[in-house]
Amino acid sequence: MMAVAAAQKNREMFAIKKSYSIENGYPSRRRSLVDDARFESLVVKQNKQTVLEEARNKANDASLEECIQQAKGEHVPAEQNVELQDEQPNLELPLEDEYVAVDDIETEATIENCAEQEPADDEAPAKNDYGLTEDEIVLANAASESPEAEAAVQSAALVVRLKEGISSLGRILKAIETFHGTVQHVESRQSRIQGVDHDVLIKLDMTRGNLLQLIRSLRQSGSFSSMNLLAENNLSVKAPWFPKHASELDNCNHLMTKYEPDLDMNHPGFADKVYRQRRKEIAEIAFAFKYGDPIPHINYTEVEVKTWRSVFRTVQDLAPKHACAEYRAAFQMLQDEQIFVDHRLPQLQEMSDFLRKNTGFTLRPAAGLLTARDFLASLAFRIFQSTQYVRHVNSPFHTPEPDTIHELLGHMPLLADPSFAQFSQEIGLASLGASDEEIEKLSTVYWFTVEFGLCKEHGQVKAYGAGLLSAYGELLHAISDKCEHRAFEPAATAIQPYQDQEYQPIYYVAESFEDAKEKFRRWVSTMSRPFEVRFNPHTERVEILDSVDKLDTLVHQMNTEILHLTNAIHKLRRPF
Repeated sequence: MMAVAAAQKNREMFAIKKSYSIENGYPSRRRSLVDDARFESLVVKQNKQTVLEEARNKANDASLEECIQQAKGEHVPAEQNVELQDEQPNLELPLEDEYVAVDDIETEATIENCAEQEPADDEAPAKNDYGLTEDEIVLANAASESPEAEAAVQSAALVVRLKEGISSLGRILKAIETFHGTVQHVESRQSRIQGVDHDVLIKLDMTRGNLLQLIRSLRQSGSFSSMNLLAENNLSVKAPWFPKHASELDNCNHLMTKYEPDLDMNHPGFADKVYRQRRKEIAEIAFAFKYGDPIPHINYTEVEVKTWRSVFRTVQDLAPKHACAEYRAAFQMLQDEQIFVDHRLPQLQEMSDFLRKNTGFTLRPAAGLLTARDFLASLAFRIFQSTQYVRHVNSPFHTPEPDTIHELLGHMPLLADPSFAQFSQEIGLASLGASDEEIEKLSTVYWFTVEFGLCKEHGQVKAYGAGLLSAYGELLHAISDKCEHRAFEPAATAIQPYQDQEYQPIYYVAESFEDAKEKFRRWVSTMSRPFEVRFNPHTERVEILDSVDKLDTLVHQMNTEILHLTNAIHKLRRPF
């Protein structure tokens, strides 16, 4: 009991203050990317339900005008009441050149697509509840940040179900005009819902404050069965934030810290005060790091070098027989560069410089295991967030968490291989803006490939996973007949339960890195993210391909590259 109390006290003193799991009760004993993602999803879901419930209760206790600041400037004054319920139908719609005309013919797919995004039954307000839906809560929060945010123009789509026929559309358009909105597109179809005459999709531009007032007014009308808001430019309103530039990774350093030497009695370093203090010092160095800084130099102790030497020599003996060809080639390059030597630990800066020359990957220090979303996001920028602390000397061949030996011997050699580096970056790009459920699946794919993956080589099974190449016990188990080998298929791999208390019973075998990349690309194309992204290596920026202009620019760049390739082929074919 005294030890548990000591761990509780030390937790408050530990350097890692940006813990995600400590505050929320992360349940696992052994930390892994997959469990971290699943736990994060659970907490986010619970927090989301709480926020929605509080916002709806607030909306029921006060009018919408009291939930946001009074409209100013071009906004409609609060005292102006737009009556829709008792208004006589207005059949004089705006002329076609003022907005895209109503068209019943080819609209079904668009309206159904929008209808699929409406809130589920358990999230929708009650019949007489004029509270806010999830999209409206996010919009209201954005509007309440500042007067400028409230006056910002928001593109949105409204799906309105009309009970009294298409004539009710005129009332909606008049209300939009009253609230100084601009209609961009209108579609309608006969509704398939009993008691509803037509479903109408209206795309419009309007200030956030006025948009919320419009929604309130429409909801109070008895002419409409339901009304739902769909944020048009949802990247800035609803989708999860994700970094667009490498410098924004400074905000992606939230840690899972349940299994730390200060927190768990089963950790090899729990009773070693010197080791715990050393971990604290290195964690502080990582937290102080910012984009553009040189990676801090760590003066490793003789004990830490001894631990490195033991693991390095073991991997050096096993790699020629059990590691894939790409790993062996990069390992030899690192030895030739005098980065991999047994008498000292490599520094992250020299390793980062080596990777930059070969594949464009770079490193940045991390204080521990990051949350799945933060870690995967860094890969999109060809940046690997690496720890700098060393496992405890009493457990040189096993560590319950990633340490610098795992990163250096397990991950770095293959990040120097162009094909594997591309595969790692594509996992990172797929994670940007993905849902919590998809982050779980991506984390699972990462677990069974980058961490514990196997591949075929001349009819034999070889290891390429970092968790295998830096832990010889599981490496020998993975290539034995004591486990099951399955062909790598991302859709199946993404939902496969994994074992975190002992060796894996199942490993996935890729035909090659190229084959794994192709299968992964096909699987990612089925994800629900409504946009595509690409990394621009010249600006270190992630570009969202969400407009024709951006696609046109990209096609122009691709045509230029194809022209260079065509010219090169012609020159190679010329006779001497």
